Amino acid sequence: ILGALSDRGGRRLPFLLAFTALCVGPTLLIAASGPVIGVLLFVLANFAYQSALIYYDASIKLVSTPATRGRLSGIGTGVGYCGTIFVGLLIFFLDVPVEARFVLAGVLYGLFAIPIFVLVREPRAVTGARLGMGDFVRSWDQLRLTIRHAREVPGLPRFLLGRFFYTDAVNTIIVVMSVVSVRAVGLSPTLTNLVLLALTVVAILMSFVWGHLTDRIGPRRTLLIVLGSWAVGLVLGSFSLALNTTDPTTGDPTPTTIGLGLFLVAGAILGSGLGGVQVADRVFMLRLSPPERVGEFFGVYGLVGKASQVLGQMLYGVTLVVFLDALGIGAYQLAILSLIVTMLVGVWLVWPVSDRWAGSGELRGAASGPLEAP
Repeated sequence: ILGALSDRGGRRLPFLLAFTALCVGPTLLIAASGPVIGVLLFVLANFAYQSALIYYDASIKLVSTPATRGRLSGIGTGVGYCGTIFVGLLIFFLDVPVEARFVLAGVLYGLFAIPIFVLVREPRAVTGARLGMGDFVRSWDQLRLTIRHAREVPGLPRFLLGRFFYTDAVNTIIVVMSVVSVRAVGLSPTLTNLVLLALTVVAILMSFVWGHLTDRIGPRRTLLIVLGSWAVGLVLGSFSLALNTTDPTTGDPTPTTIGLGLFLVAGAILGSGLGGVQVADRVFMLRLSPPERVGEFFGVYGLVGKASQVLGQMLYGVTLVVFLDALGIGAYQLAILSLIVTMLVGVWLVWPVSDRWAGSGELRGAASGPLEAP
């Protein structure tokens, strides 16, 4: 709905500015509020942040050409991970208390958002019109129209469904990585944070590699390579847990040299893939979006990615609840392996989708047609 509104207005940056401000304001107030108000403010800030991503992803067309989409997507992803490292080190060295981290997040988000509004110029589209109340009312019927529009693009419904399944594994690993490191590997919370920061560096460096590869061989092939590496990483990560030992007195896991080494290798593979998925599938989505519906389709793109978090984390959690008492650390192995299933379903769905659809205007001389994997 929000993406389609920006298509009608012909511009994205005003929406990006509004939702950025709507995220920063409540974030600054969370720590000073009580639990109930704090949760409500967090929900509002998170909604605004996720909405802002629709317009941020779609604005890649403003700062790149079809030949440089992958490179710019890689740079954007890499710089984003630099922000993760920056704020992590800031919290670590300044010993920022939990309450102050909300204020820190809000201030940094606001400051680092300024350049896009100062430096990026967005021409008003010829078809753009001033939005009125009627546009907002009609937008609630947008979902039905978007489904119809998506069916008109060769392979788009299949790509979006595939994205639901492969981002399910990606989003779940992001959430549970630190828990697995502490509970299943036996690392201390401090060492876990250092490992995660190191893996973020890997994600930054590989984002540039994936971006270059996306421009060179196309987003579809790059995405499939990334997902294949993720499947390998998940298998290695699960296997590494079996190589660790358990303290007979406390029952806590104790990492062995080979087990920890293999776990770090798996983490490096997964870390490199984090940037790769974001780089490739953002450009892939652009290849499947008509110019007049970029905002609308990126809205669905974002919705699919966020909805997948529910399935993945539920599958992971249920696996642990059912098998933890009986299998111990083996339950974590099973939970990780369950994510491979959703990953492979996503690969199967995306495999036949072509990234060479002429209707997007991203390619010259590309023929529009049915599903056709190059």
